[in-house]
Amino acid sequence: MDLADLRTFEAVARHGSMNKAAAELHTVQSNVTARIRALEDELGLPLFQRHARGVAMTPAGQRVLPYAGRIARLLAEAGMAARDDGRPQGALTLGALETTTALRLSPALTAYARAYPDVRLVMSTATTAQLVQDVIDYRYDGAFVAGPVHHPGLHATPVFIEELVLVACPALKSLKDLPGLSELRTIVFQAGCSYRQRLEAFLAERGIVATQPLEFGSLDTIVSCVSAGVGVTMLPRGVVAEAAKAGRVSLHRLPAQQARVETLFVRRQDAYVSSALTAFLDILRVLHKRPAPRAAKSARVQPRALPAR
Repeated sequence: MDLADLRTFEAVARHGSMNKAAAELHTVQSNVTARIRALEDELGLPLFQRHARGVAMTPAGQRVLPYAGRIARLLAEAGMAARDDGRPQGALTLGALETTTALRLSPALTAYARAYPDVRLVMSTATTAQLVQDVIDYRYDGAFVAGPVHHPGLHATPVFIEELVLVACPALKSLKDLPGLSELRTIVFQAGCSYRQRLEAFLAERGIVATQPLEFGSLDTIVSCVSAGVGVTMLPRGVVAEAAKAGRVSLHRLPAQQARVETLFVRRQDAYVSSALTAFLDILRVLHKRPAPRAAKSARVQPRALPAR
């Protein structure tokens, strides 16, 4: 069993087809078939069941697949580490909440792009639940999510503290008026958004039953709907401060335990921390004046590793 065998196996499993796997690997189908048969002979078990439309994994194949992915990722990380001479370069893939991107990350992204043009930086937005899963599945080098996050495979570092507020139309003068609203709707991001969960819990604690929520993928759309009196939402104060100043929405303070939320940067515990990632987090700390982490007591700690807090 070698890396080429595992790459071939993973490609066939992903496509469900020897022919499509061959096209991806820039080889012919007979080579793919021969590698899979050799691998099955070595293991003494069939990894695929052949059928007219392609192949399907056997139970043995399903058990082998996670190891193939892990070995491929480890080899890729080994190559990355070997090429990482301390100069930020290569690819850096990050995820973040849309609110965090709008409120906190824009200056850092601009400064980083100017300082490190050799880095191919990709930033995507999603909900906390989706971002956490994407980091676990190695789709992102790291992500900015709303805490708390508890997962044994993740390293989480607090980076920001946000104050959540209830956002309503200008006509709502007080939280005491919420129960009197007819057909109260929540205007929220899709399921998996931690702010949405907090809003639903806040209303439930007060015995307020909202009608079917309206889900949107855009922060601007949510604020516009709230401004028009369609419903209420819960967001960090910073992202709606301008709208409130302009009189488009009203902001209502929440109890301290419900208002405070930490934004965490999460990454896999077992993933290599590249110079590109370290440089981005350094810029973020400087721009937001976060204190540098204390030096580790052990001299054996690698200097490029992201320190825990």
